[in-house]
Amino acid sequence: MNKLKKILLITPPYHSGVVESAGVWLNVGFVSIAGSLRAAGFEPIYYDAMSYWHGYDDIGKRIESDRPDVVATTAFTAEIVDALKVLKLAKDINTDIVTVIGNVHPTFCYEEILKEHAHYVDYIVRGEGEETMVDLMQTLSSGGDVSRVKGIAYKESGTIAVTPSRVFIKDLDVLPMAWDLVDWPLYTYRTMEGSTLAIVSSSRGCSQQCSFCSQQLFWQRHWRGRTAEHFVRELEYLRDTYGVSVVMISDETPTLDRVRWEKILDLLIERSVGTKILMETRVDDIIRDEDIMWKYQKANIDHIYVGVEATTQEELDVFKKAIRAEHSKKALDLINEYGIVSETSFVLGMPDDTKEKIQNTVELAKYYNPDLAFFLAIAPWPYSDLYPVLKPYVEVFDYSKYNLVEAVVKPKAMTLDEVNKELGHASRDFYMHKIKTLETMTPDKQEFMIKVMNIIANSSYLAEHMQGTIPEEIKKMLDRLTVKSSA
Repeated sequence: MNKLKKILLITPPYHSGVVESAGVWLNVGFVSIAGSLRAAGFEPIYYDAMSYWHGYDDIGKRIESDRPDVVATTAFTAEIVDALKVLKLAKDINTDIVTVIGNVHPTFCYEEILKEHAHYVDYIVRGEGEETMVDLMQTLSSGGDVSRVKGIAYKESGTIAVTPSRVFIKDLDVLPMAWDLVDWPLYTYRTMEGSTLAIVSSSRGCSQQCSFCSQQLFWQRHWRGRTAEHFVRELEYLRDTYGVSVVMISDETPTLDRVRWEKILDLLIERSVGTKILMETRVDDIIRDEDIMWKYQKANIDHIYVGVEATTQEELDVFKKAIRAEHSKKALDLINEYGIVSETSFVLGMPDDTKEKIQNTVELAKYYNPDLAFFLAIAPWPYSDLYPVLKPYVEVFDYSKYNLVEAVVKPKAMTLDEVNKELGHASRDFYMHKIKTLETMTPDKQEFMIKVMNIIANSSYLAEHMQGTIPEEIKKMLDRLTVKSSA
């Protein structure tokens, strides 16, 4: 085989409308993989077709103009249909292009993919991609034996071959990042006018056992953190080089190691980094950090998501959340007390759910009092611990619908249409309630919430999902507060 050189990393053009209503988000995994490939002598190209809102005609033209040796893409479950279309398109343009796919869904569902799509999927990267992609590209370029590349799956002579898993990268600080390949003007956070938004990673892994989630499986309940110094230096670099004013930490639990996390906060304060930080973490870690929440505030932690998921202890135990229901309220109260935007989500549409149970969850969500709440449809990831429980109730088998937005699991006492209707009503009822409390909030949080409410009212996804119009008196209140906040 000829030496491979140019590697086109393409995000699939998948859209569900939820996250995109808040901002335009880059793929930090591809930035990291591109950095490793370039350090090894390859020529990676980062092409974020999703954020450009490019269709398949656009993607085809890009492949034809770039003439890559390799096209690689990525897929969580809801993305897999579009990701496979990208690889098929690449093969249709040039059968000599080597096609690669990775991320959560291919890591666990490689057999299904290779049985059905091996004529245009050459290799699947299982697990972390940086070292595996470099090893695979070097092996293919030199005509070596790909069976010696750890962490891949492929089809050979009609048989699916799976190589041993690759050990996790021990030192995340050594990974080079190809930040210069990012088209920075594209990425922004909609509640901050003129902002430049980056997605950053301070750690990898999850040590929890949530039964509905993919992350603890993907990372094998193993966690590694970058050093505080290295992480904060990256934020400074992004701020000074590319004008990044807000970052979202992509980690599942950046706060797991209290000593490391507090050092990050201390450095952010000492160096006056100033970048606004959006993040998620666990309820338990917020309660643990009650004595240093002032540091969160001073370090510019602007927005914290904690995964509540359920309002009853019974459901929390099914989800293996390892928290007490009352702890969720306390954690959200702490976040609110320090003027930080609080966000959480509730997973609905389980087999035993009813209209009344969902409505009760909404009332409890109001009591928990997060600034933002999202009411999500349970998604039956085929590799999750919860899947055997959900499988008898799955009615939709189109993976693109497994997006936490559309109901695909039918409860015993509800239809899918009824679940979708109640999810919409849940969002509408919760945010109607929040609008009525706007005048009780601090000026900063009130300004943020007004922007969010306007996004909710005008977003094509959310407006449709919330099943109805905003009452006239609520619109008037929102308009009045909008004018007041901009005066």
